[in-house]
Amino acid sequence: MSCGDPHETECGEVLDHLYEFLDNEMPEGDCVKLRVHFEECSPCLKQYGLEQAIKALIKRSCGCDDTPTDLRSKVLARIDSIRAGQRSGEPVVVAVETTVEVHAESARPAPRPGGAAGQEPAHPGAPVEAGAQAE
Repeated sequence: MSCGDPHETECGEVLDHLYEFLDNEMPEGDCVKLRVHFEECSPCLKQYGLEQAIKALIKRSCGCDDTPTDLRSKVLARIDSIRAGQRSGEPVVVAVETTVEVHAESARPAPRPGGAAGQEPAHPGAPVEAGAQAE
């Protein structure tokens, strides 16, 4: 993304550090460089505004949920690992592992034998695909 004009700080660098800026995790000197860039570059300013709005929406929607301590520890450890790799010049590989817990009060009922319209499921006992409607 770029407005096509030359800038002291490149658009890519600004966007790479956008969340650090939004989260107030940057040294003040770097914040000043980004603020100057936003004043000069409307595409980056637009992206900044969009990301700021998304963060505000997430905070309003999920702000009351407590983060599990073990998840918080894992995320912070991974961030430290990535930052250490960036400082050493090593290529950074990010792997994402997702675990989904379903609590009894929010789970859908198990599909009944016979499937939709009286048809037998292809594999009895097979898990229902995500997004499939249970009867």
